[in-house]
Amino acid sequence: MRSAMKLPPTSSCTGSTLGLLFRQLRDGMWARMEHELAGAGHELTFSQYIVLKELAHGTASVTELARSAQLDPGAMTRLLDKLEARGYVARVADPADRRALHIHLTDTGRAMWEEVNHLGLRVRQRAMRGLGEADVERLTRLLEQVRDNLYSDD
Repeated sequence: MRSAMKLPPTSSCTGSTLGLLFRQLRDGMWARMEHELAGAGHELTFSQYIVLKELAHGTASVTELARSAQLDPGAMTRLLDKLEARGYVARVADPADRRALHIHLTDTGRAMWEEVNHLGLRVRQRAMRGLGEADVERLTRLLEQVRDNLYSDD
């Protein structure tokens, strides 16, 4: 795993620095998760982990899963093909609309999720090391506000 690039301290966060920081955080979380998965002997990518995580909460469509994993629908279809071949997911036609598919975890997929869920918790704990519970809650609220600001129609 490559080491994180350290930026010199600045007195204010410029837009480009903030965007770069967000990108580094995302990339670091993804790389650390893939490192944890590989270290535990699981041949899953971060995107596959995200699909298992989403489906652990119930069924989803290909479009919903693609959005969660930040993939285009074609790439998500290929990812689901791989997970289906391993027996982790199943695609079920919507009885009300045969063109629509609902994706859900199989028993094997639920068992895999149980095996890897703690790895995601470990990555989040590592990322938040040195922060108190109030700090984590405030950071989360602030990041959600920044995200929501960028997606608002204002």
